[in-house]
Amino acid sequence: MSSTAGPAPNTDDQPPETRGFRFPSALTVLAIVTIAVWALAFLIPSGEYDRDADGKPVQGSFREVSSPQDFVQRLNDLFLSPVNGLYGIQDGQSGQVAPDNSGDLYGSAGVFLFVLAIGAFITVVFATGALDRGIARLAHRLRTRGAVLIIAIMAVFSLLGSVEGFAEETLGFYGLIVPLMLALGYDRMVATGTIILGAGVGVMCSTVNPFATGVASSAAGISLGDGIVLRLLMLIVLTAVTIAYVVRYASRVKADPSRSIVGFLPGDREQAATSADSEPEPLTRTHKIVLVAVTLTFVFMIFSIIPWAQVLTGDADATPYGWELGWSFAQLAALFIVAAVVVGLLARLGEKRLSATLIQGAGDFVSPALIIMLARGVTVIMNNAKVTDTVLHSMEGAVSGTSSAVFGILIFVVNLPLAFLIPSTSGHATLAMPILAPLADFADVTRALVVTAWQAASGWMNLWVPTTAVIMGGISLAKVGYNEYLRFAAPLLAILFVLICGFVALGAGLS
Repeated sequence: MSSTAGPAPNTDDQPPETRGFRFPSALTVLAIVTIAVWALAFLIPSGEYDRDADGKPVQGSFREVSSPQDFVQRLNDLFLSPVNGLYGIQDGQSGQVAPDNSGDLYGSAGVFLFVLAIGAFITVVFATGALDRGIARLAHRLRTRGAVLIIAIMAVFSLLGSVEGFAEETLGFYGLIVPLMLALGYDRMVATGTIILGAGVGVMCSTVNPFATGVASSAAGISLGDGIVLRLLMLIVLTAVTIAYVVRYASRVKADPSRSIVGFLPGDREQAATSADSEPEPLTRTHKIVLVAVTLTFVFMIFSIIPWAQVLTGDADATPYGWELGWSFAQLAALFIVAAVVVGLLARLGEKRLSATLIQGAGDFVSPALIIMLARGVTVIMNNAKVTDTVLHSMEGAVSGTSSAVFGILIFVVNLPLAFLIPSTSGHATLAMPILAPLADFADVTRALVVTAWQAASGWMNLWVPTTAVIMGGISLAKVGYNEYLRFAAPLLAILFVLICGFVALGAGLS
């Protein structure tokens, strides 16, 4: 899953073996987090808010309640957390999540299957040889302009993140971007940063993202367009800073591979050496057809998930256009399974080889799929112990009675731990915004500022916390250690933290 911890090698393919402590894998990290959160839930009093007809908490209604679970039930929750994380069902009356309940799906089964389908699709595409040769030719043409490629990918991902919450969907791009970055002479961390940070900074600075800004604005009782000027300014500035950070690291690694944080796995450096040699063989007609099919598949995926009516009208409650698909992960999983079969037929792989490749591809992606399942299981533990509302109530008291500038910063800061507990932006917004938005009226700031500060907190945390599938699934796909990713991202996270505080303070002062 992750490369060996320790000093990065110079140009060797195999990182040197080290003795002593080695940072655990992503699966182990999440197992530790699961146990820690489970134990912490014993120390946090259970509590709950009254809910209105839409399920939103009613301000001032918080009360501590007796724990809904005894020790045996909590132990059972810990035991079943991976299962609940996959297909736990939330009961509409009690709110408890269990695999044998009746209600709405709470688990991550859709994303889980999406990752397996992506694995099957990417493996079939590589089996055709089209992607390898296409990447080689693209790398050869851009061998002196790799920074341009990084800038373009991150800018597009940031825009998609800001407009429609492009996050988990990025898991489908690792099979394309990691080999490309290696062929250009970079390391796996460059690919990881390009994908995670590119899309993540866009979500953090969402402008009209219906799953973040839309849900939060609706819960706050304002329109989707309120506060968009500040959010657009943040998007431009923070995206530029993030791109510059990744490009700077990429340039350093290409100039001196020994400065790589992750080192290089066997075969990584050969891809760069190959791209620098003579021009690769031309694409055959079959290769071109396969590459067109791959491109159309990803373009169609993006088209199918964008809520066009909400994005184009700025109305979070807009009626979808008749041609909108509104697909989610269940449909996307089916899309990539069908696309994998179509690509195999176009490349004439044959029934036996195509079947074997589909199975192999899904198997290769089981690890990140399991990580996604475990991450969701953590939130189930918090939900069933009824401690999330208690955390929310403590935040409600922390932001009361402050100046406007300090209030804006506090809204950002107090949402950080809640974002850890609830990686879902829509779930976080539904819980927090009805409580925090009315507090803006007493601090003499606009409710739009609360929305902006809230989504910045959610987005900033989701750039690194181990409870989000985007991070843990992504680094697993890229074969990068979580400790290595934290080491890479930490300076940028500090810079973004300061810039966000400055923006929300400025917005509070001008509101």
